[in-house]
Amino acid sequence: MAERNLDFDTVIDRRGSGCLKYDFAAERGYNSDVLPLWVADMDFKTSSYIEDALHRVANHGIFGYSDTKQDYADAVASWFERRHGWKPKSEWLIKTPGVVTALAVAVQAYTAPGDSVLIQQPVYYPFSDVIKKNGRRVISNNLVRDEETGRYKIDFEDFEHKIVSEHVKLFILCNPHNPVSRVWSRNELERLGDICLKHGVIVASDEIHADFTFVGKHTVFASIKSEFAENCIVCTAPSKTFNLASMLLSNIFIPNKKLRIRFANTLESFGLSQLSIFGIEACKAAYLNGEKWFDAVKAYIAENVAFVSDFVAEHLPGVRLTPHEGTYLVWLDFSGTGLSTDELEDKIVGEAKLWLDSGRIFGKSGNGFQRINVACPRATLNEALERIRKVLYK
Repeated sequence: MAERNLDFDTVIDRRGSGCLKYDFAAERGYNSDVLPLWVADMDFKTSSYIEDALHRVANHGIFGYSDTKQDYADAVASWFERRHGWKPKSEWLIKTPGVVTALAVAVQAYTAPGDSVLIQQPVYYPFSDVIKKNGRRVISNNLVRDEETGRYKIDFEDFEHKIVSEHVKLFILCNPHNPVSRVWSRNELERLGDICLKHGVIVASDEIHADFTFVGKHTVFASIKSEFAENCIVCTAPSKTFNLASMLLSNIFIPNKKLRIRFANTLESFGLSQLSIFGIEACKAAYLNGEKWFDAVKAYIAENVAFVSDFVAEHLPGVRLTPHEGTYLVWLDFSGTGLSTDELEDKIVGEAKLWLDSGRIFGKSGNGFQRINVACPRATLNEALERIRKVLYK
């Protein structure tokens, strides 16, 4: 049986399907006719192997309580071994409805109200939410942007200073980084990990974008040193890789038994146990049979990133593309246009009728930026960029 869903150019109408990206503009304060390139899902059909697996589940017609056996853990482990040279053990695995859920559990399990949790802004905004809403303090080791190249790096001195001065208990690592797209090198991760070990800081490594690495190589944080594995949780999911966000299933690996028990006990305190059979079967099918589809979609997205880079260089003076290393989320710097953050928002939303993710929601250091999801047909991407060109240079 061959993979059937390898057409990424056809525009599929997602409106009227209960789609968060397309159907909820009005509820979120936007005009209903905006073109959305904000939330991180793809406008592509997933692998036909996943479709077929879900059809088999649906046709069975009984949707009672379900759980996983060894074949599930083996399928997940085989993917990480093939793609990233890391083979997690089945006893390390805890399933959650999502990575953000897992981060919230980690905040509750490994810190107390009032404790400090470290992040690196500008960063995925739910990080701040799960810290604040659980009564903890958000501390940021802001990433440093090279003004010449636009590439971001880590201020390691500030990282350690913040840990010591703010008595940080937990560090949430974004690897690869969303939205600045850095694929952290092994050396960078080792320096972070050594500092955390030195000061007794647990690391929650969000690696949901691990498969979308275009420059360099993704390094699983737990694979670097056995000491790191014993001091971290690794958060993964098939949702970004295979466009399965609504399946509500993530795979969290916690090698340290004590940390794993604390995490599991906190998760159980929410009353959460078994997850959906649809998510379970979709995950198995993805990791066992979805590789051809994924390689094809990754290549298409790489071409989309190049398309944006060329368009920006040729048609958007004053706009800069942050050097793109990972994820399918492009980070555009509009500061050279001379527009204030509010003026930029008015142009993008009010005039261009685009729904993007404003840089300001990723932290103050994101002001003047916009995050654009390029996991869409090229015609859609071209339309969005043309709208930006028309409102900026009319």
